[in-house]
Amino acid sequence: MAEQAETLHRTPLSRERVLRAAVALADEAGIESLSMRNLAQDLGVVPMALYKHVANKDELLDGMIDVVVGEIRAPEPGTDWKRAVRGRILSAREVLQRHPWAPLAIESRNMATPAILAYLDSTIGTFRAGGFTVDLTHHVMHAMGSRILGFSQELFDADRRAGRSGRADTDPPTALPPEIAARFPHVAEIAMAASHDDESVLGQGCDDQFEFEFALDLLLDGIERLHRHGWASARRPG
Repeated sequence: MAEQAETLHRTPLSRERVLRAAVALADEAGIESLSMRNLAQDLGVVPMALYKHVANKDELLDGMIDVVVGEIRAPEPGTDWKRAVRGRILSAREVLQRHPWAPLAIESRNMATPAILAYLDSTIGTFRAGGFTVDLTHHVMHAMGSRILGFSQELFDADRRAGRSGRADTDPPTALPPEIAARFPHVAEIAMAASHDDESVLGQGCDDQFEFEFALDLLLDGIERLHRHGWASARRPG
């Protein structure tokens, strides 16, 4: 490990090296830990050396996002639209689970980065190649939202907290206090269902991967049905 670190410090500084070091720093300690000073320290250079490769922290974040998006697998050629979209989104989810700060960074940007735009363009192209109208594709992209990129803003999402401050051991879920359960019986009912008697999940709360795939499949099945029936927004109810 020490030899690898020494080799890294001897490697000439480049934009790619700066971005990958920034990604590694955010992976380890969260996006809020990222600063040009900390990054320079990790790279063994003075902070001013970084500005030859990234103009400012905004450009650094954009570049980091593009590095992460570049890890998402492309669909196999000839795959039907549903399987292609599903596989791409689940690959995106795997990537973002490795980089839990990335959704926070993506949401913080005022403009989509080039890699994000390329990813969205490819996804839209998959729907269009599957015979979707522009109208249906437009509404599908709205319905999918950030799930297209492999994440959704869940309530009390531990991964999002980890993305800010780094990974930490997660405390097991605790039962709702009786007064809260009495006030919000439906929430209590769902909380109990999440800790049912199956020993494999006892006390572990919801299976996040299952919940993500369940919602994704619901959306894709609904989209497939609309496509098959020739749905158009001009004919929507109301």
